[in-house]
Amino acid sequence: MSDKIAFFDFDGTITTRDTLLEFIKFSRGTAGFYTGFLLNMPWLLAYKLKIISNQRAKEAVLRFYYRKMPGERFGEYCTCFAEQKLPALIRTKASGEITRLQEQGYDIVIVSASPGDWINPWAATIGATLIATRLATDDKGRLTGKIIGKNCYGEEKVNRIRLEFRLEEYRSIYTYGDTKGDLPMLRLGHHSFMKPFR
Repeated sequence: MSDKIAFFDFDGTITTRDTLLEFIKFSRGTAGFYTGFLLNMPWLLAYKLKIISNQRAKEAVLRFYYRKMPGERFGEYCTCFAEQKLPALIRTKASGEITRLQEQGYDIVIVSASPGDWINPWAATIGATLIATRLATDDKGRLTGKIIGKNCYGEEKVNRIRLEFRLEEYRSIYTYGDTKGDLPMLRLGHHSFMKPFR
């Protein structure tokens, strides 16, 4: 095992935009995307006004678009999105930095608040470990719109990282993010970068 590790936020750091939104457009169509966001505007406004949590707002959106969708069908959408759309959203500078660190012997870990279902195929191609939000299914294998445990955002990113890695065993830690939700993770790094690839 390497004693050097790098943690990357995904949406907005490695990618040029939020992949949850892009995935919804891809899987539900542009018209369905905008209709859904209009209908969910009360939840989104409540989140912006700090009345409800990031998790409650996200679950409301996920429930609207994907509740009762068979997990197998959802997985097919995720695979197609990862193959057809995701590569064009990857920042060239981010990809270059990942390659540079890997050549220096760093383990790469992607830590994302987005569901890992469409990130994992891409992460596997670059040999990265993925820590991400996980979606719940019912006893028939259908999505519920609920998140398993907590949304992988803010302090939860740190909690999930510490569950997976003994950070005191690493002599060099790099961290990369682009929003306030990444600040707790950035504080773990010996070398930390906010919006480094823009």
